[in-house]
Amino acid sequence: MPRYKVRAYTEGGELIEDVMEAPSVNDLVEKVREKGYHFINAEEISEAKEVKREAVPKKGRLTFLQRVGDRDLSLFCRQLGAMVNAGVGIIDALDIVADQMPNKKLARATAEVSRDVSEGMSLSSAMTKRKDVFPELVINLVSVGEETGELDTALMRASEYYEKIAMIKSKIKSASFYPTFVLVIATVIVTGILYFLVPTFAEIYEGFGASLPLPTQVLINISNALRENILFFVLFVVAFVFAFRYAYTRSYAFKKSVHRLMLRLPLFGDLVAKSAMAKFSRTMATLFASGVSIERALEIAGKVTGNVIIREAVDKVQKEVTEGQTMWSSMEKTGQFPKLVVAMVKVGEETGRLDEMLDTIARFYEDEVDRTVEGLITLIEPMLIVILGIIVGGILIALYLPIFKLGELIK
Repeated sequence: MPRYKVRAYTEGGELIEDVMEAPSVNDLVEKVREKGYHFINAEEISEAKEVKREAVPKKGRLTFLQRVGDRDLSLFCRQLGAMVNAGVGIIDALDIVADQMPNKKLARATAEVSRDVSEGMSLSSAMTKRKDVFPELVINLVSVGEETGELDTALMRASEYYEKIAMIKSKIKSASFYPTFVLVIATVIVTGILYFLVPTFAEIYEGFGASLPLPTQVLINISNALRENILFFVLFVVAFVFAFRYAYTRSYAFKKSVHRLMLRLPLFGDLVAKSAMAKFSRTMATLFASGVSIERALEIAGKVTGNVIIREAVDKVQKEVTEGQTMWSSMEKTGQFPKLVVAMVKVGEETGRLDEMLDTIARFYEDEVDRTVEGLITLIEPMLIVILGIIVGGILIALYLPIFKLGELIK
């Protein structure tokens, strides 16, 4: 029996698309009218097109290792939202996005969603089956968009959201990349000097038959210890990294301690707190403006802050708001939210403009993250150069100190 892709309006004026079987177009029209819909048009699904939809791309060898990033999700939502806005059917739009998506894991999941939607499942339900690819925020925005008939608007909001979140994360990475890179290079240089250069000087000084200056002797002792225990040293570093990673992923208490320490770090603690506030407020602004309930928005926003301490505070706020408390008073009790955030949320709740206030807070903290990162890079760059110069310079001075007293050592 032929299958058709049907477009129709409900009694409430909502545009719907569905796949139906009928012996002919006339029978199909009657079938649509029996459901209480107003028939618009129908397109017969050819066998070639059906085969294409059913042939979901096979999972590649490394697809399960591939990560779906914020920019991937932003691209997905932008392309899908643009096509829906242009009037392209949701199934065709999903097929096109799946073909063009550079991230193979996301492309495969999109093709699977297209297949489920073609079988009568809603877009949000199909996405819910693949929570490892599609985050709760996207699923909730799509669900609200389907209910309100503004799916394109919801997708565009999701695209803007993930683009901004990606920018925040990129700023944080840029602030931490430079010092990390310099420290790694410094460690490699110092290790190379101790392992290869110092033993050469030690052999030269050994023939002098005189006692060496204390700094030189200490440096030679460290070099000897490193050369004799290099394998143990490497194994210790590797074991420490794996142990830290294991404890961080398996122990909630340990992870919480690390996140508390991150908030208290000089210079970087302020950046961590501001980035968490930026992600929290941007998530709240996007969800609340899209029609998601404030309780559900708080539940999702807590998960994206990136810090356990702040997430626990958001969870407490969500619990008290569910019990009937105001959001601003609950935030104030936790002690984790800046006074500016609490004050603006209070104004938003009292004036009924909470979505606007949340958007203002988000933009403020996004700008604050930018300024903090620029300030950190400007401050840390000369500090690291000075520290590296002191370490390398101290080693070289310790090595050449006996030469400065060469006459005394020869006597």
